[in-house]
Amino acid sequence: MRIPRIYQAILLREGEIINLDSQAAAHVARALRMKSDDQIIVFNGEGDEYLGVIEAVDKRSVTVRLGAQQQPATESPLHITLVQGVSRGERMDYTLQKSVELGVSEICPVTTQHISVHMDAVRAQKKQSHWQGIVNSACEQSGRGVVPTVHALQSLQACVEGLAPNEAPLRIVLDHGSASTFSSIDVGNAGRIVFVAGPEGGLSDEERQWLIAKGFTAIAMGPRILRTETAAIAAIAIMQARWGDFK
Repeated sequence: MRIPRIYQAILLREGEIINLDSQAAAHVARALRMKSDDQIIVFNGEGDEYLGVIEAVDKRSVTVRLGAQQQPATESPLHITLVQGVSRGERMDYTLQKSVELGVSEICPVTTQHISVHMDAVRAQKKQSHWQGIVNSACEQSGRGVVPTVHALQSLQACVEGLAPNEAPLRIVLDHGSASTFSSIDVGNAGRIVFVAGPEGGLSDEERQWLIAKGFTAIAMGPRILRTETAAIAAIAIMQARWGDFK
């Protein structure tokens, strides 16, 4: 049986006894129905994880004694930043979940001209917290020790302008109308990629041209038009197969 992995945003040390937060405790006690002496893996997103043993379980709390520190070999050598136009509800959740499973390193949700989702600052902050929770859970499931950051919602222009000049030697924007494909470019030894995927309504011609002027290469994903959640996930899989750890 696979040992459950639980994310805890706290400092972890071998030999310590910790109390899981209320959400994790409820999941362990009620959903997983774990008991004293069961093994559990705890990680805090910084790369290492700890094989622990549950010492006590009740309806409201779970106590774990942390054992040996270990480092899972699950991080891709390719640092991928996904700049994702916000899509509705479960589509956005699905994109984030699967992109994390595939090894994405950072996620920048952005507003664009054709998005169908509009939110004020309060709702945007709540969404960021929700999306980070999706990412945390995906790391628990996929065995990742480093948790990707979901940045605050901002405009496409603000996100791109905020990138350092050397942030990524390879910058890609997905564009169904482009004549170029992934087979026509090479990341070389760069190891870092920033790529932009549009929302349900796609990017506008103005946005695509602006990105190209900012050093992005327009890449098509084949002859068919893909949904936004399909395009981002397929692109990450291609990148991992060509330059990452799917070789």
